[in-house]
Amino acid sequence: MVFEGLKVSSFSKRFGRFQALENVGFELRPGEVLGLIGPNGAGKTTLFECLAGVLPCDAGRIEMRGRQVQESERFSLLFYLPDGTAPWPSQSVQWALDFTIGFFSGRHEVREQAVAQLGLQPLLHQPLGTLSKGQRKRVLLAIGLMTPQPVLLADEPFDGLDLHQTREVASMLRAHAARGRTLFLSIHQISDAGRVCDRFVLLSCGRVCGEGTLEEVSALAAARTGAQSADLEEVFLALT
Repeated sequence: MVFEGLKVSSFSKRFGRFQALENVGFELRPGEVLGLIGPNGAGKTTLFECLAGVLPCDAGRIEMRGRQVQESERFSLLFYLPDGTAPWPSQSVQWALDFTIGFFSGRHEVREQAVAQLGLQPLLHQPLGTLSKGQRKRVLLAIGLMTPQPVLLADEPFDGLDLHQTREVASMLRAHAARGRTLFLSIHQISDAGRVCDRFVLLSCGRVCGEGTLEEVSALAAARTGAQSADLEEVFLALT
């Protein structure tokens, strides 16, 4: 099946009296890097968990080609890479990469490139539980990039990386999307988002306050506030 994008609409989630998400909607397009931008507590992780089916949402709909995507179909379309997860601590990095290929029908052709570009060669025989935060993040990114689903949801992919690593990973993600994969990245550092993303979903207090390219959200901010800016941080502040 050729992936032609997804339309997300009316996603809502409440925890008791707290409204974590309220009528969230946006589009995911083929071969793009879409950035989910917002501060800690904006609802980014909750949205990813609801999209992936990890967390049941109170309301919401995903459509592809005008047809609703059922929860049972999401596994074939979306792969969710959580932030802070530490799977298989006693297993080696090499084992984790092999397991991804075997269990998830992972992409053989991505493996060697990911190992080289993410600097994993010296870590291949090291247990995952002994890795630093940044090392583990790079391994998990390799796993995510190897998965076969057309959409990868990656929560805070740059967390734990230094500036040099962040730039290398950003370049790799751009190249990965150029080959047709859709990447949806949750990012709280707006400078990182501006470096890698084609379009943005601006999330604040569980609501979407803007969606589009930098030019489109800049125009939206100017229309609402009268302030003209091409700086993504300034645009986000103006819209929230």
